[in-house]
Amino acid sequence: MHYTAEYRDKLCTPEQAVQVVKNGDWVDYTTSLGKPVLLDRALAKRRDELTDVKIRGNLLSGPIEVAECDPTQEHFTYHSWHCSSYERKLCDRGLCYFIPMVFHHNSAYYKHFLTVNVAMVSVTPMDKHGYFNLSTATGVAAQILRTADIVILEINEHLPKLYGGYDECIHISEVDYIVEGEHDPLPEVPFIAPTVTDEQIAANIIPYLRDGMTLQLGIGSLPHAVGNLIAQSDLRDFGMHTELCSDAYLQLYKAGKLTNTYKTINRGKGVLGVAIGSHEMYEWIDENPGIAAYPLSYVNDPEVIGRIDNMLSINSCLEIDLYGQVSSESSGIRQISGTGGQLDFLTGASTSRGGKAFICMSSTYQDKHGVRHSRIVPRFGGDIITSPRSQVYYVATEYGVVNLLGKSTWERAEVIISLAHPDFREALCAAAEAQHIWRRSNRR
Repeated sequence: MHYTAEYRDKLCTPEQAVQVVKNGDWVDYTTSLGKPVLLDRALAKRRDELTDVKIRGNLLSGPIEVAECDPTQEHFTYHSWHCSSYERKLCDRGLCYFIPMVFHHNSAYYKHFLTVNVAMVSVTPMDKHGYFNLSTATGVAAQILRTADIVILEINEHLPKLYGGYDECIHISEVDYIVEGEHDPLPEVPFIAPTVTDEQIAANIIPYLRDGMTLQLGIGSLPHAVGNLIAQSDLRDFGMHTELCSDAYLQLYKAGKLTNTYKTINRGKGVLGVAIGSHEMYEWIDENPGIAAYPLSYVNDPEVIGRIDNMLSINSCLEIDLYGQVSSESSGIRQISGTGGQLDFLTGASTSRGGKAFICMSSTYQDKHGVRHSRIVPRFGGDIITSPRSQVYYVATEYGVVNLLGKSTWERAEVIISLAHPDFREALCAAAEAQHIWRRSNRR
């Protein structure tokens, strides 16, 4: 009864709740399904009353009303520290600014450096103990809410409830306002069918796998291709430890391959920070005792990752140069996604006993005019580097897999060129020679 009365006292309409936002404030929407849809809509309606309100979020689906309603950005300015496909389009329109962030530092950034005047997040309905579950925003939300001057919760009746290690809930005593209302079904990330190239890359990686490995897979067609091959193979007893849970893991679970039996930490639990995928996947993680949500300060901590024996990390990139530098988050000056956890898992998996970290890509791509380009380039000239050459481990394309650890500049050039499309290899050899990272004994 105490919590019921407190809940009633803090309950208000979205329009009433957003009245706390003032000129110049920093407002945080947290991440993914934590997006406060009703509050965002109500705040956008206050556009003409406010100036210079800054909003942060990441991996949010559209529309973000505060960004869409103010193309001049006199009233609202939106920021993301990892772009969804929708936020990428906002960047293209000049309506979103990227915040560089390595994911395992997320909590520390908010604790020590960032201002949050108002935090708004969607949560599950309150339980009998007065707690609200942070659901798929568990990876980032708790520290944002602790930092905030004012906390507003939006009850979303569709959110899955996730069991967690810690920081998966917030108590009503820590909340200032609560809003309710009807929501559309949760947004889904459409399944991207693997291409023939994806399947070739996955087939090149499979020989490096063995029973009992713990997997970190990104989102997209390549992880699905890897999941498909594992599901069809004789491999078994995989574990999950990932910043982002996608349908690739559901695919493995349905095939009986995901058991978490041999994990050296969090045994029996599939660990995640954020989840984005299908409604079926959301149903799978809902109140599932075999799933544990943790903050990214734990999930992505390289020291934690390194304690997991046989950790296998698979991430994608856009381009790599002959020195082994990796560009994964932007195409030229165009922001595509973000640093995310790639560097975290490269570092952690390389120190895991029996661990391996893969950076994967197709060897070529076609531009909008149908012209084919190599994803392996001689050197970057001003491009944004996601992963430094000193920390890149295995690299895979449809032409094979190479290991860069311990290799000199000429050795790197040689093995990286072996991953390129044959049509581009001679030009890359010539570029390596001009850059003084080629030996006469190198194969052409």
